[in-house]
Amino acid sequence: MEPRPLLKEKFFIVVRGKSRKGFSRGCIGRVEAELQHGELMGLMYCGGSNAGSPKSGGIVKREDTYHLTRHQAQLLLFVSPASKRLELLCNPQLFSAICELSQDDLVVVKHKKGHLPGLVKNLMQIGRKENKDDLQMLGFEVEFVDNDNKLSSKKPAPLPLFSAADIVQVVPSHSVPFGLHWKEGQYGSLNRKAVTRINSMPSIGSRARQLRGGHTEHSVIQSLTEERTSSNTHVPLEVGSLVEVMSNSGITVYGVVQWLGIPERKTEEWAGIELDYEVKGCSDGTYGGQRYFTCSGSRALFVPVTKCSPDGRFVCSSTGREPSKPPDMPPVPPFEDLEEDAPPIPESEALSLLVGRMKGIQGHINSCYLDATLFSLFGSSLTLDNICSKPEDKEQPITCTLRKIVNRLRRQGFVPAESVMNFRKQLGCDTFRTEEKDPEEFITVLFQKVLHMEPLLKLRSRQETCQGAYTFQIFLEKEQMGQMPTVQQLLDTSCLSGDLKFEEMPSCLMVQMPRFGNNYKMFSHIIPSTELDITDLLYNSPRECFLCGSLAEYECLQCLSDRQLQPGRIKQYCSTCNTQVHTHHSRQGHSPKALSVPADAASDPPVPRHMMQLFAVLCIQTSHYVSFVKYGPDPHSWLFFDSMADRCGDDQHGYNIPEIRACPELGDFLSQPEEELTWANMSQAPELVRRLLCDSYMLLYQNPAMPLTQPNHQES
Repeated sequence: MEPRPLLKEKFFIVVRGKSRKGFSRGCIGRVEAELQHGELMGLMYCGGSNAGSPKSGGIVKREDTYHLTRHQAQLLLFVSPASKRLELLCNPQLFSAICELSQDDLVVVKHKKGHLPGLVKNLMQIGRKENKDDLQMLGFEVEFVDNDNKLSSKKPAPLPLFSAADIVQVVPSHSVPFGLHWKEGQYGSLNRKAVTRINSMPSIGSRARQLRGGHTEHSVIQSLTEERTSSNTHVPLEVGSLVEVMSNSGITVYGVVQWLGIPERKTEEWAGIELDYEVKGCSDGTYGGQRYFTCSGSRALFVPVTKCSPDGRFVCSSTGREPSKPPDMPPVPPFEDLEEDAPPIPESEALSLLVGRMKGIQGHINSCYLDATLFSLFGSSLTLDNICSKPEDKEQPITCTLRKIVNRLRRQGFVPAESVMNFRKQLGCDTFRTEEKDPEEFITVLFQKVLHMEPLLKLRSRQETCQGAYTFQIFLEKEQMGQMPTVQQLLDTSCLSGDLKFEEMPSCLMVQMPRFGNNYKMFSHIIPSTELDITDLLYNSPRECFLCGSLAEYECLQCLSDRQLQPGRIKQYCSTCNTQVHTHHSRQGHSPKALSVPADAASDPPVPRHMMQLFAVLCIQTSHYVSFVKYGPDPHSWLFFDSMADRCGDDQHGYNIPEIRACPELGDFLSQPEEELTWANMSQAPELVRRLLCDSYMLLYQNPAMPLTQPNHQES
């Protein structure tokens, strides 16, 4: 295998694939040679003060990398941890704009006080450059701007330094009226070790200078006004519309319309907008002493409708003019929202309605965690028929938006990205709107704040306190399990180790696997149990003796892994069997615990088994969530859903293509006995089956006798 030397330098970031010889996801490298079979030999840039000097090498597949320019590589090298680099790459429009930032461009950055607007003043080189081939990390010095169009700093002071990942919004330079003059300040050196200043920012992308060269101040402002006025004459706004408004300081702010009408002492129609983040001078939904809607403090902005424009960040916009897009973008079918909720999709109609490209929920801006969760809950056999049963709930904007998403999915089989983006904005939290979140965070907000449902789980800890939860996190020591455990074994061991019991049989049980973040997994493979037996995990419920079948009175955690007693199964005994089992010399050190036995329990009962059925699995790989969903009772009725399976068009004007695939091979695999699955040759399993076993994040189970059709509402 002879390497082919490269004529010019090439930089890359590893975006997927397993770690191989030093390279892992998020690492930045430089190509040294191209090998056969599509492999690259490269040097990796490590962290620390000498981050720009490659310290180690390795081999990586070309298909697992993403090409970077030197400038992009240096910007990403300053981003830490490595997972944030991948998150930034998932937003190509934002990253492209960051790469083209020029001096005095307006940006919005994450700060300890929240999100703050500021001016980019300098591009900073961080670290030493010992060789000409080394990289230097790049960061931005940003000067904050207050709402009076003045610099917030009153005396010379070092400017804060931000990485590319700290920038959440780039404001186009031509959106700033040129009549607005920013106060210039002189600043000394940052006096940081191994930090130097670049005297001039890159000129590429400086749209302000391009405009100054060909337009006067008056003509630029006039053209912007005419453009916004003409665009708004035919743009119908409604509650839930995504809009942008230019503030008095010249910064474009974004939000969702929460109220439309004519305020007191006004003669024209105004819009009440909930902004993406807090802005000084805004309210919590009040205007002129009267409340029109409710939101977090300093986020409600009231402006005339004529000042609003459609949010230009989204491709699919039914509320205004659409940005340019590929000519072959399929049209979104019109949707008539009927008053009654659509029932779950029948098994006989699921394949014809759902399978194919541009099916399911279209992903946009890190939305895969939400797309996969919504499809698992509402595209499956779980019967969440009545989304909201209280009349007042149906008048809430966020509830109406959720109803439209579910009804559209069940009636048309496709939900455009804008519908989900509306919903994310209405959730009322900055991070739900633009950032990747964990499904368990979204599930808690969905059931508690949107559906107003009481906790799905009631867990009794140490037989004393009872607490509610919406999901169940597996906690255990790796040594307690084999190399390829089943979900049943994980749940049993976790409950016994933490001395937890279910107060009552849950209607829905969402079990989160023992993995944390995007990379760490306690087990390389986990066997999904198609049924969960909850009988022995219920508090104050009769249980059978593991050996003789009589009424159990004791349970023993130490016996759980005993190889002579069917390892992995919960061991509970009657009084006689408990004495006999623990007279064995290998078990004399065990500490069996007495069970709470109901006073009216028969001594030799036929104890009924309480079972839950698997209906969906959320999986994660390289920060990307997908889901497997069971759409009917047949063992082969499985679907695989990816909200961002493909993309059409370029990064700026393209759109994601969601895809749903039938996955009957998963039914074939899971129909085998669990003891055979643990010894199966995983390398020969079908692709989607391997993905399920390796990447499972959360498994969703339902109680067939207690469907979630009539939720218990909390008092709101």
